[in-house]
Amino acid sequence: MLRDSLQRLNAARRKRLAVVLLTDFRGEEHIFLEGDPVEPPFAALVEGAFRSGRSMAFNTIDASGFLNVYIPAPRIAIIGAVHISQYLTPMARLAGFDVRIIDPRTAFATRDRFPDVQMCTDWPVDALMADPLDRYTALVALTHDPKIDDFPLAEALRTGCFYIGALGSRKTHAARTGRLATYGFGPDALSTIHAPIGLDIGASNPAEISVAILAEVIKALRTSSRQTMPA
Repeated sequence: MLRDSLQRLNAARRKRLAVVLLTDFRGEEHIFLEGDPVEPPFAALVEGAFRSGRSMAFNTIDASGFLNVYIPAPRIAIIGAVHISQYLTPMARLAGFDVRIIDPRTAFATRDRFPDVQMCTDWPVDALMADPLDRYTALVALTHDPKIDDFPLAEALRTGCFYIGALGSRKTHAARTGRLATYGFGPDALSTIHAPIGLDIGASNPAEISVAILAEVIKALRTSSRQTMPA
């Protein structure tokens, strides 16, 4: 791999951008970021690679070689260091997700309760400025506190997170969507928030609710048609 290509791939990885490296048998390399315009003869090949998320060999009239697809690892941003989070975090990590918890309430966000987990005790507006959400992130809001939950929910809608869920009853969610509408979101956007959060499996305790949430996140990850997702 040429040094320039490696540097560009590493830069894309740091920014959590999907990228395709096309290498033809003539020794030429081309790098394409998802969403960038691609000129013939590679346009269909690159678009197909982003859709499938899979690397492949190719052989066309114009060229032959390999397509390597690099997709950011899926992650879950949990808003709220609550009891549910204590169950959801290890489950999600076992399922292959990177997990981080954001909660400015330092009485909850402690190392005793969440060992070995990426944790931020800044307010979400500051935490998400330092480490933004992206389309490969699921946003799970669990605090019931509008001062903490509302901003990351709005940011997740703006970013296009592949999953957005919020804890609370239908009455609570109705009030929540009313507040979020003041950010300029219409009914279609607000309808993408999963609330009550989690698949309807009759969950009745924090561990079962965590299972329901993770199952719904995985379903969104594997069935999303809006974006490339890791295979």
